[in-house]
Amino acid sequence: MKTVSRPFRSLLAGLVLACSPLALQPAQAKDQFVVDLTNEPSSLDPQKQWNPDSYYVYRNIFDNLLTRDDAGKIVPQIATEWSYRSDTEVVFNIRDDVKFHDGTPLTAKDVAFSVNRIINPAFASPQLGQFNKIVSAEATGDHEVTIKTDGAYPVLLAQLVKLSIVPQHVVEAKGDDAFNAAPIGSGPYKFVSWQKGVAVALERNDDYWGDKGVFPTVEFRAVPDAATRVANLQAGTTDLAVGLDTDLAAQLESSASAKTLSVLTERIGYVKLNPNLPPFDDKRVRQAVAEAIDKQTIVDGLLGGVDKPATQMAMPAHFGYVEGIKNYDYNLEDAKKLIAEAGATGKQVGFATAPAFDQRIVQAVAQMLTDAGLKVDIEMTDMATYLKRAQSAPASQAAISFGRWSCACQDVDGVLFPLLHSSSSWASGSSPEIDKLLDEARNTLDEKGRLEAYRKVSTHVAEEVPLVPLYQAAIIYGAAKSLEWQPTANESLFLNRMKWQD
Repeated sequence: MKTVSRPFRSLLAGLVLACSPLALQPAQAKDQFVVDLTNEPSSLDPQKQWNPDSYYVYRNIFDNLLTRDDAGKIVPQIATEWSYRSDTEVVFNIRDDVKFHDGTPLTAKDVAFSVNRIINPAFASPQLGQFNKIVSAEATGDHEVTIKTDGAYPVLLAQLVKLSIVPQHVVEAKGDDAFNAAPIGSGPYKFVSWQKGVAVALERNDDYWGDKGVFPTVEFRAVPDAATRVANLQAGTTDLAVGLDTDLAAQLESSASAKTLSVLTERIGYVKLNPNLPPFDDKRVRQAVAEAIDKQTIVDGLLGGVDKPATQMAMPAHFGYVEGIKNYDYNLEDAKKLIAEAGATGKQVGFATAPAFDQRIVQAVAQMLTDAGLKVDIEMTDMATYLKRAQSAPASQAAISFGRWSCACQDVDGVLFPLLHSSSSWASGSSPEIDKLLDEARNTLDEKGRLEAYRKVSTHVAEEVPLVPLYQAAIIYGAAKSLEWQPTANESLFLNRMKWQD
């Protein structure tokens, strides 16, 4: 566990986080564990959205086919073991002692249904790009599922750690919308209620097959203002708060009731540019954006030196990370010249963001681009609206947007494919050459060939600038002093891995 140190003084004056305290009821002693999120979940169906505030909640309602331990190793969950029959066929043995929250046994048919549901294009899961190499899943025995892929898929197991198992009988009887409103899983906590805009309530699954949680009830509250989340920690009304920045975390250093925990994550903060819309259809303007952003100043001045500047959409622990990728260096004067040459000086652009993101960074980037000659208007929407637009047709996406991406798979296929491949709902560009490289890299078990393909893709990103990688994000949590928990790089809040200190 890492305690966050007091941050560097900001080098970007005038970026002040607004605070509007929100009155909340105190947590109910230690029987109820209270988590303050940035936003309410946009979905509790684990095969729909996969944003942090949704993921934090539904990860505890559902089990996955596989999971990762706290060290990041892929380990069994619903599948006890697996074996390859060929490069394109994997057989999974399924536990026989798992029940859904309605008392119905979880079967191999539920596993096959869950896989086939998420790969169905008509279901339109935003996660489809990470699973569309799977062509079928079939219950080939009472406790056996066979998954077939379209060619070799080296990232299959890493992606399956995110595949939640849903009950076929409930989904088919209720329909997708009703299931999202009142989900039934097999995980360590059961869904109780969802008060829209306020909180989601869970209760412990005392019949859980695995390690049981210590908290009888849990409430995930929507608290958009970060200062309020800190105040709640200090008042003892909250036990865990997500999304703190270093300035707010520093307020907890002397707290008698709370502490900070942080970890470097797989998540990369980035700026996305839409080449379908002016002025970003001109490479000179995209290059100017890259040259106008001072990443080191953002990391040191706003993030307290906890995060790390990024040169690519990956961290060193990712397979596909490429040593030596060169970005355009920070050069404000050259950025101004390029924007002027492109006739874009004073051009008004909308910069899409959502409350879940650190708005100090959004404001800093907007100011840097304004200094370079663009006129940047920050467009704040709720997370659900932001995500809907981010996954719309390329011409309907924002001209420029801020984002943070993690596949929780430690392989750049889970980052580069959804963000750049023209088949993905997240992509705004279209390059046959990049599509070919990404297809080649996810269709071979040849690691050398994969690395060479990713070297070319990451070089393309650095030179053509569809994305500007900014930093490898550290996530900072505020926690009750007595909470014992080790944050992980994949940002999973597994409630049954937390406990009160003795």
